[in-house]
Amino acid sequence: MIQAILVFNNHGKPRLVRFYQRFPEEIQQQIVRETFHLVLKRDDNICNFLEGGSLIGGSDYKLIYRHYATLYFVFCVDSSESELGILDLIQVHYILQEVVMGGMVLETNMNEIVAQMEAQNRLEKSEGGLSAAPARAVSAVKNINLPEIPRNINIGDLNIKVPNLSQFV
Repeated sequence: MIQAILVFNNHGKPRLVRFYQRFPEEIQQQIVRETFHLVLKRDDNICNFLEGGSLIGGSDYKLIYRHYATLYFVFCVDSSESELGILDLIQVHYILQEVVMGGMVLETNMNEIVAQMEAQNRLEKSEGGLSAAPARAVSAVKNINLPEIPRNINIGDLNIKVPNLSQFV
């Protein structure tokens, strides 16, 4: 089971901290600091697995991490998780909410993950009717084919003089 997901930069500033086991806030901060120091001192061309720190459970827990550019992605897992499976999971970090829920890995099949993300994108596009309405309205007005643009608009007692807009068309 995943105990924590930590993402921090090269200076140790947390960018994402998600614990799936309850820890007091001060212990969480110590875990982030300790984890940062453990992975920072390791060379980039050695194994990406190491035993968990003393704060998060000791030898029964493993830290599995990957260093990308200026970010470290670290998963703290117990012995029931596959190290290589977690490394694969790190590579799809941008969809963590779809993959990990409540500390449990829901899905690691990339085809299923991609299919679900595409379905979500289609749903968002189909619901985008209201957010796309202003752009469609502007497009519709631009495409109005009037033989002559009216110069005066009279609505009841309201008279509106329309300026020459030909330079904008």
